[in-house]
Amino acid sequence: MKPYVVAIDGPAGAGKSTLAKRLAKELGIAYIDTGAMYRACALYAIESGINPKVDSPELRSLLETAEIDFRTVKEEQKIFLNDIDVSREIREPHISTGASDISALPFVRDMLVTMQRNLAKGKSVLMDGRDIGTNVFPDAQVKVFLTADVAERANRRFLELQEKGDPSTYEQVLHEMTARDEQDKNREYAPLRQAEDAYLLDTTQMNLEESFQALFQYTAKKLQHLD
Repeated sequence: MKPYVVAIDGPAGAGKSTLAKRLAKELGIAYIDTGAMYRACALYAIESGINPKVDSPELRSLLETAEIDFRTVKEEQKIFLNDIDVSREIREPHISTGASDISALPFVRDMLVTMQRNLAKGKSVLMDGRDIGTNVFPDAQVKVFLTADVAERANRRFLELQEKGDPSTYEQVLHEMTARDEQDKNREYAPLRQAEDAYLLDTTQMNLEESFQALFQYTAKKLQHLD
């Protein structure tokens, strides 16, 4: 089979990363978490005292020095920023907001889209994000738009944060997620939207296993036709 791309898009908290990692492992192909790349850029800016919302010479200069790469550590994929493992830090709630801010800047998207396409050259990959099927790989062989009701997505994220000891309330998580949805959908450049040829998978009424099985079955069916 020739190299292929599986593109999974969807809003925050839809379970893209969890399901995509498992699916990539099942398929035996590389997994690229594009959201983590934007989060790493936001973390870099915020820790450097630079506003991630504004296209400034300072931000451009900073991001030119950013080295972002994925590494497997003890069978788990980690993201490194300038040789430092930032996998945990990029999941903080304020970094989520920063990632949404910085991803709205065209020069940042152009920079990371080029990086994402280079990562996929010559091999099969599964990539998840918000504009993979519409902008990064509009010709992807498999496209899925993964979503769930915002209240359900917020509850899932809230439970995750509770397990990590995060003090955020459900109301705070819901507010931040709703705000991010609006920003992602309404940004001028590469907004979050379902590609016309993408399969809509709404997991509001599904548990994790049911969600994965639905995703796997659709992907496997699509890939059968590539042989």
